[in-house]
Amino acid sequence: MKIHGRCFCGQVSYEAEVDPDKVQVCHCTDCQAFSGSPWRASAFADAATVKITGEPKIFVKTAASGRPRAQGFCANCGSALFSTTPEDRKLYAFRLGAVAERAQLPPKQQVWCDSALPWASDIRDLPKK
Repeated sequence: MKIHGRCFCGQVSYEAEVDPDKVQVCHCTDCQAFSGSPWRASAFADAATVKITGEPKIFVKTAASGRPRAQGFCANCGSALFSTTPEDRKLYAFRLGAVAERAQLPPKQQVWCDSALPWASDIRDLPKK
């Protein structure tokens, strides 16, 4: 599926091809901290399909798995856009919040569920305004 997205201010944008069956929600504490949310949802794209316009800022963090991850975000507005490996960017994980087609990409898997916040798994009964 072809996707496109951009940061909040529009300084960085992208296009890519993702597999809708590989969209996932991550509950790891790094994703919670990076996103400012109880989880982070991502859609994955092979690097050969990715076109980025603008210059994302890269922050490299070693994950709990021991693997370094390059976090791409807008240096101007701070929007989280993707993660990838720092050296050989073969696979990108695009942050669903910045993907225009996010409503068409429901997550199919959850990972790092041991770190999930207990209240975050079911918010259906919260009042809606």
